[in-house]
Amino acid sequence: MPSWPTPLLAAATLACGALAILSAPWGLGQPWMNLVFKPLTTLLIIAYAWRRGADQALTRRWVLVGLGLSLCGDVALMWPERGFLPGLVSFLLAHLAYLRAFTRDGVRLAMRPLPFVLYGGLAALILWQLWPGVPRGLRVPVLAYVVCLAAMAAQAAVVGLQSRGTPRWRSGVWLALGGALFLCSDALLATNRFAVPLPWSGLWILLSYWLAQWCIASWLEAPASRAG
Repeated sequence: MPSWPTPLLAAATLACGALAILSAPWGLGQPWMNLVFKPLTTLLIIAYAWRRGADQALTRRWVLVGLGLSLCGDVALMWPERGFLPGLVSFLLAHLAYLRAFTRDGVRLAMRPLPFVLYGGLAALILWQLWPGVPRGLRVPVLAYVVCLAAMAAQAAVVGLQSRGTPRWRSGVWLALGGALFLCSDALLATNRFAVPLPWSGLWILLSYWLAQWCIASWLEAPASRAG
């Protein structure tokens, strides 16, 4: 992976993400642009995460596994019909990998119950609203996915709360924000697919998704040589 400075990686990620978002829905580019720049944006976030967390070997490994599985999901979802179920499974496994990462360093699963209560209630409300539009053949995988997604977001909040008053407080806030944005992105995607088409859906779904992944990667400790 290239060891680029963080500002350069951030600028490249922003540029690639913008090209991916603009290429398809508004006809501002060729179809191949989405096929190239959508996975490339996630690859750049992987490059950003790769250079972080040198002293968190196991945690870093599981975050990278989650990002790699997310990349597989990105590629699958470029074919919305045939690729939806493989993409769903890829992201479900990504959330499980993130859960593994977020339960390291003495932070147990659901160590603080309140985020799980809140995210569980929110996920149940979203699922209740969308359930009539979910095809019968997808109901079990969608339900399993929502459970894993809500648990990931809740555990990210638990890690953030546990980091209060420690040197990791700032990175804990990034992680909690990343979990919330991931749930927001998937709620928008599900609403657009199973309920009503949303205006500018690609913009809001992908923007919140990539911001979520960047925040999760930012939770890993920055390289010692320079503040990341």
